[in-house]
Amino acid sequence: MSFNKITIVGNLGKDPDLRYTPQGVAVCSFTMATNEKRRDKSGELQDATTWFKITLWRQQAENAAKYLTKGSSVYIEGRLRIEEWTDRDNNNRYTLDVQATDMQFIGSRGSGGEYSGGPSEEDHQPQYTGGGSSASSGAGAAPASSATPADDDIPF
Repeated sequence: MSFNKITIVGNLGKDPDLRYTPQGVAVCSFTMATNEKRRDKSGELQDATTWFKITLWRQQAENAAKYLTKGSSVYIEGRLRIEEWTDRDNNNRYTLDVQATDMQFIGSRGSGGEYSGGPSEEDHQPQYTGGGSSASSGAGAAPASSATPADDDIPF
């Protein structure tokens, strides 16, 4: 048995790019950064940023393009691939590519600009998780809602 799954919580490096295949399937791509502090050889703390290329498909792609912008915080789950390529100077380069299977918006429109757009409760738009799994992103997460009129009375 083999298993390839990555979970990333970070910020968009650019606005999402939505396009469609010739068959009409939505595909959205964007770059995403994660940050951490590491000590260098002299013991000083340095910021370390890791960049990922994210690809979403179908309804998730359309929702990402509609609600996310550069700087938005997002939770992504997917499969990691490493793409190897040669740059203009003939150096080997690598790109971390994630084929996303689940996406959740983080933050809200009123939480200090951390998340600059997204579904409101009045919109009854779901917080997208592509597969059957749903991960809780903790405090400040946009509400997950596949609301129908009867669901509005549920107190949580």
